[in-house]
Amino acid sequence: MSAAEFSIKLRVYIEDTDAGGIVYYVNYLKFMERARTEFMRSLGFGKDYIFNHDLMFVVRDVAIHYRAPALLDDELEVGLTLAAVRGASLALRQVVRRGGEQLASAEVTIACVDRAGVRPRRLPKDMLDSLRAAQVH
Repeated sequence: MSAAEFSIKLRVYIEDTDAGGIVYYVNYLKFMERARTEFMRSLGFGKDYIFNHDLMFVVRDVAIHYRAPALLDDELEVGLTLAAVRGASLALRQVVRRGGEQLASAEVTIACVDRAGVRPRRLPKDMLDSLRAAQVH
């Protein structure tokens, strides 16, 4: 983990795996979503802030690369770095690790949209400023 990387730890439960005890591929995306949610919460932009500002974040693009399987009961670290902060979207690099081994990595773009029409909207200024300060340069 680099100094500019945010990360969370999580455990693999049986509900995360297939019949062979291997994490089902789509669950890596769920793990990454949890890290993004906790990252925003760490900056002071939890669900209350998001709902009170009538906005949502949606995944616009994702490219994921699987390198090795996570297994039942593994402790994982899910990290993210902000690669780009734009007026209405964020580009992130995310990684899932077990110990020092990288299991999956992804490039994710999320867009800010209004709740009512699910149309693109600019990030609130305070959020934009905080995200730019957290961006990897």
